Amino acid sequence: MKLLFDENVSPKLVGLLEPEYPESAHAHDVDLRGAPDSRIWEHARENGFTIVSKDDDFRQRSFLHGAPPKVVWLQVGNAGTAAIAELLRGHASQLRRFEAEEDSALLILPI
Repeated sequence: MKLLFDENVSPKLVGLLEPEYPESAHAHDVDLRGAPDSRIWEHARENGFTIVSKDDDFRQRSFLHGAPPKVVWLQVGNAGTAAIAELLRGHASQLRRFEAEEDSALLILPI
């Protein structure tokens, strides 16, 4: 499962989660720093990424357009990088099931 982390989460997540989610990237890593959500959405769709974000805009876009790409919406408030990494590690099997479900577009992970 390839995750594309939105700008509103730390780029450090890529390295922290590499064992569980190899080939993942942060928006900064793929020249999407400051890019509009529509461009991030298209990049994820075209390159087989699942978007991970705290941004409600991606949740709404998922409702409007469906998948691909899939969206993991983090309901974590101001949780730090370590807490987000632990959340994603702890839900790895759930994320893999979500990825395999063709008709699922949005997964909400609360802290």
